[in-house]
Amino acid sequence: MTIGRREFITLLGGAAAWPLAARAQQAERVRRIGMLTAGGLNIPIEQAVAREEMAKLGWVEGRNLRIDVRASGADAGHLAADADELVNLRPDVIFAFTGAAARAARQRTQTIPIVFVGGGDPAENNLVGAIARPTNVTGFANNFASLGGRWVELLKQVASRLTKVASVFDPDFALFALPGSGVRDVIGKAAAQLAITAINMPVRNLDEIVRAINAFATEPNGSLLITGAHPDGNIEAILGLALQHRLPTMYGAGKLVAEGLLMSNGPDLVDVARRASSYVDRILRGAKPSDLPVQYATNFPLVINLKTAKAIGLEIPTTVLARADEVIE
Repeated sequence: MTIGRREFITLLGGAAAWPLAARAQQAERVRRIGMLTAGGLNIPIEQAVAREEMAKLGWVEGRNLRIDVRASGADAGHLAADADELVNLRPDVIFAFTGAAARAARQRTQTIPIVFVGGGDPAENNLVGAIARPTNVTGFANNFASLGGRWVELLKQVASRLTKVASVFDPDFALFALPGSGVRDVIGKAAAQLAITAINMPVRNLDEIVRAINAFATEPNGSLLITGAHPDGNIEAILGLALQHRLPTMYGAGKLVAEGLLMSNGPDLVDVARRASSYVDRILRGAKPSDLPVQYATNFPLVINLKTAKAIGLEIPTTVLARADEVIE
């Protein structure tokens, strides 16, 4: 078979174009992210911020990115099933919101990269091998443990007669329940220095919450620290009972202050989610998790609800108000 000059040039031109076409196809290859969520009150906002940030970085859903979301709420059994499903999908990266989600994913894979948002101290919680050289897990931690002492001090400053503080957590789910929890230790030490009795209040459901808080409130001068994830209905119950018994409340999630929490002093997890998205982007472009050191939240806004303070009979000192980043009146 003889090929004419025109046909040869056409074939040659097509062959030259093949590498370009292949590169274009490779550049637009759809990558897959698994978003695993567990508990956490700001997660819907964090996820929205992460999606927006990924789009800014060039990852557009429906074009070169697919996102599979599994959300378990504060249900440990559901979280395990969600983690199994996501790992079986073999995504390029698992984006884990909260330490519980990251631990669930890590228990099921040591090869798929995992980027976490929040989750306390990852070294203390055995989430990563080393902060500077993590394994397949890296991310941005909220460092709640270091805040425990500040929470107790703030409660004492706004309620000078405070003699006891109860840490409310789900023992099946919260970082606070882990053996040797830094959060628990720091709270205990700070309370002891201020002559305050620190009490652990593990509660798994609504009935336990009602019984435990009602019993705690039989003696005066108490306060509540919400130190772990809870379903929304349980959070409402905790805040309602605190208001009923005139108990000052503190947590690290600013969202709750608008819903009746007295004070919040915790990491800006929206900012953390934005920064963590840059790690997901870098991994999708070829970086290894072990080359991306774990980083920590740097912004910890203090939010105070004056309506709640008035309802429970407290007057917030001007020295504390002056430190607040946001005041709800």
